[in-house]
Amino acid sequence: MRWLLLKDLQILRRSPLQAVLLVAYPILIAVLVGFAVSRGPEKPRVAFLNEVPADSRVSVGGQQLPAAGVSSRICSRVECVDVKNRDEALEKVESGDVLGALVLPADLVTKINSLSTLAPGTPKVEVLVNEEDPVKASLVDERISTLLAQANLAIARRIAAEGGHYLNLLIDGGELPVLGQSIHILGLRATAQILTALEPALPAGPLRTSLQQVTNFAGEARDNLNIAGPLIERLAQPIQVDKVAVGGSSPPLEIFAIAVAATLTLAFVTVLLVAGSLALEREENAFPRLTRGLISREALLAEKVLLGVGVGLIVTLLMLAGLEIFVPLEWSRIGLWLLAILAGGAALAAAGAALGAAAREVRAVSLLAFMVTLPVAFLSLVPSGAVGSGIFDVIGVVTAVFPFKPALQAMTAALDSAGPGIGGPLLHLAILMVAYGLLARLALRRFAAV
Repeated sequence: MRWLLLKDLQILRRSPLQAVLLVAYPILIAVLVGFAVSRGPEKPRVAFLNEVPADSRVSVGGQQLPAAGVSSRICSRVECVDVKNRDEALEKVESGDVLGALVLPADLVTKINSLSTLAPGTPKVEVLVNEEDPVKASLVDERISTLLAQANLAIARRIAAEGGHYLNLLIDGGELPVLGQSIHILGLRATAQILTALEPALPAGPLRTSLQQVTNFAGEARDNLNIAGPLIERLAQPIQVDKVAVGGSSPPLEIFAIAVAATLTLAFVTVLLVAGSLALEREENAFPRLTRGLISREALLAEKVLLGVGVGLIVTLLMLAGLEIFVPLEWSRIGLWLLAILAGGAALAAAGAALGAAAREVRAVSLLAFMVTLPVAFLSLVPSGAVGSGIFDVIGVVTAVFPFKPALQAMTAALDSAGPGIGGPLLHLAILMVAYGLLARLALRRFAAV
């Protein structure tokens, strides 16, 4: 088996293009994943036209609120491209220079202020989107809708805060600034105290009874308006979200992305190398000579699996080292990394041996390896709830019988110190390694007979 392993390594050495591809491919994946997880999301370019006069303010009860800073809030989330008029914004959207355009009309604040009058208007903003690309249109619509919802919430909070201030003036009294002057508001509390003090001065009769009714009304109004204060504060955000994690905690996004990239690289390297190497023995008619007395079939399979595990281990570690440039990794957990790579590589290599024994030709097995590995890898990333329960159960069965998903789970557990344990995925991989090893051994009977 040692000489057979050396022979396979010599084949790799005599095929520099294949060896370079085995190393360059994971490095390329590492660079792409590194850029994806280390750089923040790009701000979409949006043409922004603010026609609202600079001195316009939202008014509540005749009082102007401070500037809400809607423009600055929007431009902090997207890359605003200032335009002079609507025609320029439309031109930039049509040409593709920007993803969309947002136009705040001149009467926007006026319409907002009219909401508290008997003839309320409808405040509107205009969003220009190029519908030629549905993905781009959806992206712009979702981002701008989110920004406008945040702007609405900011304005609503200011209105609620100002309404609470006026309510406190009505209850407790104070100074109300109007047109540069200050007006003293007596307030219901002081009013009730004054009326209560006047009651003994009035003789018993209808006038004193009426005064008592007014005093009681002032007290009841004061007490009930005190309850209204918290209600006004809740108007700005009536529903709060209480997030409860169910079914365990998910790993950080960058850790999961690294685990996916590493497992995908390990899967392709091991499955393709082992399947192709085993099929090559049949294609070159070396299999009958090797198994005639030089080596047993079980040892041949073990050598191919060992070849795949060894090369997969080296390539995957090179990839993780490349990702260290972009994302800091916990190298203190390298023992668990090695365990996850070895277990995942062994199970994937056994699956590759089963495919190689079934196909028998290098070209056919290469195509079969891609046709099996790539779809199963994508199915392993489908979350629950994204499809119907019946389809998800079928996906669960498919991904459970191929080593990619348990290898991904083991890699994620090895990389994430706060995640679940690695024992379950390792046991799953061990079972699959034995099962695919038995399938490969059975397939070798037909492999040798043809």
